[in-house]
Amino acid sequence: MEKLRIVFMGTPEFAVGILDTILKNNYEVVGVITAADKPAGRGQKIKYSDVKEYALEHNLHLLQPANLKDEGFLAELKALNAHLQIVVAFRMLPKVVWEMPELGTFNLHASLLPNYRGAAPINWAIINGETKTGVTTFFIDDKIDTGAMILSSEIEISPEENAGELHDRLMNLGSDTVVETLALIGKGNVVTTIQKDNDNIKTAYKLDKDNCKIDWSQSAKEIHNLIRGLSPYPAAWCYFKDNGQEWNVKIYAVRIVEEAHQEPIGKVLSTKKELKIAVQDGFIQVLQLQFPGKKKMSTSELLNGLPLSENAVVC
Repeated sequence: MEKLRIVFMGTPEFAVGILDTILKNNYEVVGVITAADKPAGRGQKIKYSDVKEYALEHNLHLLQPANLKDEGFLAELKALNAHLQIVVAFRMLPKVVWEMPELGTFNLHASLLPNYRGAAPINWAIINGETKTGVTTFFIDDKIDTGAMILSSEIEISPEENAGELHDRLMNLGSDTVVETLALIGKGNVVTTIQKDNDNIKTAYKLDKDNCKIDWSQSAKEIHNLIRGLSPYPAAWCYFKDNGQEWNVKIYAVRIVEEAHQEPIGKVLSTKKELKIAVQDGFIQVLQLQFPGKKKMSTSELLNGLPLSENAVVC
């Protein structure tokens, strides 16, 4: 077969790592599709996606459709005459898009499918206390993350690893898996496996303010897993209350202290350098956090400028 002509679709940093590896393995990327520009931050400045930044730096043909069913976009996509499309952390595609290339469209998903289909597989694997995860390539169909699987690769999750660290390892693993998948497709050697649904499949729900809030009545291990599973983004949060004031605080890193106590759940115990919170089976020692309007800082940095009273609590 002639050299594969590939269209790549993706938006965040995770997708950039995959796209970079595809190019470094001398595959021909004839088009890159990413999210439309949007204002972000306090100044509402226009922000480019990570994939757009990369595409511009490498002079790749770039498309940013607001509507994936727009006739002008579909005509431009068809004119690229791609054999294959690759999707990494983009959005759900209409059938007219994913069935366009002769060799189909495959997706890289950051989980061992069929578990953790959905928007936040890396986060939920850690939040749920998994000890292993991985990546899967599969051909897209008309549902989310349900298509026939091509390859999967597995790695272990270490007990203290956070979502940011796992993200980077899965990006590297995903890059290798995509290149392996491309080699199989190029040689016509793909053998797929149909995903089997069952009642025990775990879902990677979209993260929101409610499911990122810390429930201090949970066990120390569950709280620890939530915090590391949301660090560094979007970050677990809770309310700090002291001396009639209340702050919405993000917590990025903690340590479990296994120690029997009689303190009420949520009570904050602090010294000049250390801050720990009473939970049902010990304490959560806070190592890194962020108060509103402040930068992310270590606990000792915080306590230098904001000593807490004996009445401080979290909820």
